[in-house]
Amino acid sequence: MTKREDGGYTFTANPEDFPKKHKAPVVNIGIADTGKFIMTASSDTTILIWNLKGHVLSTINTNQMNNTYAAISPCSRFVASCGFTPDVKVWEVCFGKKGDFQEVMRAFELKGHSAAVHFFAFSNDSRRMASVSKDGTWKLWDTDVEYKKQQDPYLLRTGCFEEASTMLCRLALSPDAQVLALASGSSIHLYNTRRGEKEECFKQVHGECITDLSFDITGRLLASCGDRAVRLFHNTPGHRAVVEEMQGLLKRASNESTRQRLQQQLTQAQEALRSLGALKR
Repeated sequence: MTKREDGGYTFTANPEDFPKKHKAPVVNIGIADTGKFIMTASSDTTILIWNLKGHVLSTINTNQMNNTYAAISPCSRFVASCGFTPDVKVWEVCFGKKGDFQEVMRAFELKGHSAAVHFFAFSNDSRRMASVSKDGTWKLWDTDVEYKKQQDPYLLRTGCFEEASTMLCRLALSPDAQVLALASGSSIHLYNTRRGEKEECFKQVHGECITDLSFDITGRLLASCGDRAVRLFHNTPGHRAVVEEMQGLLKRASNESTRQRLQQQLTQAQEALRSLGALKR
């Protein structure tokens, strides 16, 4: 991307190869939403932080025996990984006020599982995280903590997902952290994170194992991919969660303008459920 004289930008798509730095196969790649860095993780214990020109800014040793998944948080502040150990490790990628790279420092860890973590995900504001483990459970965490003062994330909810004890699982957390989607084999399970209850199950929606899950930015749709196909599902538990939340807030609303705003959101969620034939009487 180069800047033109008129202040606009010109984009060129030239093939670019970064130098070979990993000694094991790369399992994940992420690009920070800020455009400041790229993350690559290999199947050993190595995570590399690159600038956009292919220079390695920092090397992270996860000390997890092997990496199974790594990702950049939506806020672009954090890089996290999971592997053979029963925890998720999170680092902060620090830049100066002028955008210059400074360091990568340990931020916090998600501790509480008793076996290897298959997968994890961030909420859209990076204030919540979810994880699923070979111990047959999923967990929701409050990560909006003062980790620089050694404050640990709070465990908000633990749910049972026995399929995780026998096969690899994928996980997606809705942008508002109200719904958790778990994929095992070719089926998808949706949980309400407030109560920890399973609300939907889509069985055998792919001919092969599901390779990834993702909510869209609005949280209204869930996408899954596998067997060379991408399938979209309506997030009905998400609409129900909004209905439940708005009904609770309406009871406590102190002024009319707030009540009108909450009522509008409640009505929209109810209409969405009605159109899907999923409104509970």
